Amino acid sequence: MKRPGSHRLPFEILYEDRDVIVIDKPAGLLTTHTRLPTRAARESQRTAENILNDYVRKGQLKSRAQVWLVHRLDRDTSGVMMFAKSRKVAEYFRSNWNDITEKMYLATVEGRMEENSGTFESNLAEDEDGYMVRSVPKGGKRARTEWKVISRGRATTLVEVRLKTGRKNQIRAHFSEAGHPVVGDVKYGAGTGGPLMLRSIRLKFALPCGKKVDVSVRSGRRGG
Repeated sequence: MKRPGSHRLPFEILYEDRDVIVIDKPAGLLTTHTRLPTRAARESQRTAENILNDYVRKGQLKSRAQVWLVHRLDRDTSGVMMFAKSRKVAEYFRSNWNDITEKMYLATVEGRMEENSGTFESNLAEDEDGYMVRSVPKGGKRARTEWKVISRGRATTLVEVRLKTGRKNQIRAHFSEAGHPVVGDVKYGAGTGGPLMLRSIRLKFALPCGKKVDVSVRSGRRGG
């Protein structure tokens, strides 16, 4: 259900109840603050988290209401994203994320993928500076990416991706290492820049009360 006035937000609220808010995050909007030195700077940065904090406080400056981050989307990735409305609910999702959620994406990748479906699985680790992630033989965190081809163009392939884990830059790293970087993803080896053709289109999850929720969004042009 949507609250009155949600149209004034810079994104659509796809679902809301007493425990969570699910939004359609636009590309270019940070999920949460970058590494800023002061609390005032962090709270004034334009992020989905700060915008939603203002929303749940309803203009009351002294309100302690806030949203809690439970997962992230990269700045240039658009689509379905969830925030918790309490620390308790946030911890519930963080501690059980892979078991109680399922995320689906659309991505347009470079080249024609010959197989119709497949799975990428590896241990991913961040570089020392945290800028990129890559597969490593030892250490890191296990990451599993399932995919299937939706359509093929002359030089690109549209794929549906299901994440079985939620690691940083997981889709981008796995497709890049397979020789098919996401279109527009120069950071991970795409030939040309431009909009990142990666969109979160569906999130299924179970609430603490046991209710199962399935939220989806139009694929739009950013998924290819």
